Amino acid sequence: MSYQAPVKDMLFCMQALAGLDEVATLPGFEDAGLETAQAVLEECAKFNEGVVSPLNWAGDQQPSSFKDGRVTTTPGFKEAFRAFADGGWQGLQHPVDFGGQGLPKTIGAACIEMINSANLSFALCPLLTDGAIEALLTAGTNEQQQTWIPKMISGEWTGTMNLTEPQAGSDLALVRTRAEPQADGSYKIFGTKIFITYGEHDMADNIVHMVLARVAGAPEGVKGISLFIVPKFMVNGDGSLGARNDVHCVSIEHKLGIKASPTAVLQYGDHGGAVGYLVGQENRGLEYMFIMMNAARYAVGVQGIAVAERAYQQAVAYAKDRVQSRPVDGSLPGSAAIIHHPDVKRMLMTMRAQTEGCRAMAIVAAAAFDAAHAHPDAEQRRQHQAFYEFMVPLVKGYSTEMSLDATSLGVQVHGGMGFIEETGAAQHYRDAKILTIYEGTTAIQANDLVGRKTARDGGSTAKAIAKQIAATEAQLSDRPSVAARAMLRRLKAAREAFEQVVDFVAGQTKASPNAVFAGSVPYLMLAGNVMAGWQMARALMAAEDRVAAGEDAAFMNAKITTARFYAEHILARVPGLRDSILEGGESVTALALEAF
Repeated sequence: MSYQAPVKDMLFCMQALAGLDEVATLPGFEDAGLETAQAVLEECAKFNEGVVSPLNWAGDQQPSSFKDGRVTTTPGFKEAFRAFADGGWQGLQHPVDFGGQGLPKTIGAACIEMINSANLSFALCPLLTDGAIEALLTAGTNEQQQTWIPKMISGEWTGTMNLTEPQAGSDLALVRTRAEPQADGSYKIFGTKIFITYGEHDMADNIVHMVLARVAGAPEGVKGISLFIVPKFMVNGDGSLGARNDVHCVSIEHKLGIKASPTAVLQYGDHGGAVGYLVGQENRGLEYMFIMMNAARYAVGVQGIAVAERAYQQAVAYAKDRVQSRPVDGSLPGSAAIIHHPDVKRMLMTMRAQTEGCRAMAIVAAAAFDAAHAHPDAEQRRQHQAFYEFMVPLVKGYSTEMSLDATSLGVQVHGGMGFIEETGAAQHYRDAKILTIYEGTTAIQANDLVGRKTARDGGSTAKAIAKQIAATEAQLSDRPSVAARAMLRRLKAAREAFEQVVDFVAGQTKASPNAVFAGSVPYLMLAGNVMAGWQMARALMAAEDRVAAGEDAAFMNAKITTARFYAEHILARVPGLRDSILEGGESVTALALEAF
């Protein structure tokens, strides 16, 4: 099933919701207005539709393979990655000083969605490289930045994140990989890292591993972890590649999905120690790694939107083609395509509305990121940063859980054929599952939302966002349309439920932690639903205004209808979630352990 990038919807979100014109007034982004955005997105669409998307099915059927310490990627991946790098796509959001294009995240997020819709497994290599670049931009020395970043931006080298160990998953306090200082200022690294995405492959000349390790004598727990650059090949003074470093892939995992992406087990120091270089200061590694983690968490949320979009497109194509049964209203005399059946429409509308809502939420968050980094006013930067940080666990957690719903519905629309691998619908479902797990499970995102993003500031950031939602309700109340009235009713109820839950979380996290954390994931799902619904409400109003102005009536009317569906079928779930959070904590924890 071919993929068509939803460029028109992406540009609508940028213009009508994310304030692209305002982003283009920020220092450094003056050339990043609508004309640039449209040109970049159209070129990105052409590349991903034509080069990357056709490899998606092949990657599932012919995954990366491991033999004699080497990983061979899916046929076609190496050439596609070269074309990706030569097109400048790796450097889209990175600084011009290092060979990047310096475009805002508002534009970059849409391009990230496209490559992930085209091929989730392929897109993971650039995603991890972006994280490594971000960490070095934040904490690397000038020399480290000059040595490693340009080659990663050019695609000659790629990057990885090395956190997890056999005994240390989400609890990084248990990291045992050790780093021994050397006389020349370098370190020798010893240990095993697991689940390393693109930890070994044949698509680039070198791999820059960003590794968490513990220096001898460091404090126990997370306060004693440092971050190191450990390259696959050493780099000579003139920038050329030297000897092979003592880091080796000993196996790759056999997975449920994203099969073409090699997930490596890496062994450091079996032959005397791998050479590593400290990033920043000793014992501050987790702080720097969170730079990578936050970039990756946002990107994984976009992956959820991407795979949901791909599944939706495939389900629509099948529903228009598959003939089965007469329409229930008798509108056609004989059997018709299943898209005529109300329940199939309900499933397709659910996929469409959730995907569009999450896309809007993610692009609005990206614009906040841009303002947080580039706005000339310090208070504006602070406010946008607080908003963006609140949104990251929602973009990651809600969008990825949504993708499971959407890809499951995609299989369901196909009926029995969805269960047959040859249709490709099952691949999207299998690929989506990992998104709720890696870069911090949904529960980890919910812990972040509860602790750092709500309880820590007494709910003030959340309440400030609720005030903005209330302002949107006031705008809706001036509109007479059926869609606007439906949205107003549901958005108001959802916002009020959100505020009640925020008060509960802010007031009870210390006093009744079990009660709060029993509802932490429902809180995340409630908050994500409300934020996506808020953006759909704004989209509804923008679309109504554009219809009145005579602009693209077919697209705008579809946007209005989709927003109304979101209100009546998805936002409508929020009050029930509130009830389970506020009243259901005891039943989560009441059953005696021996009864399980």
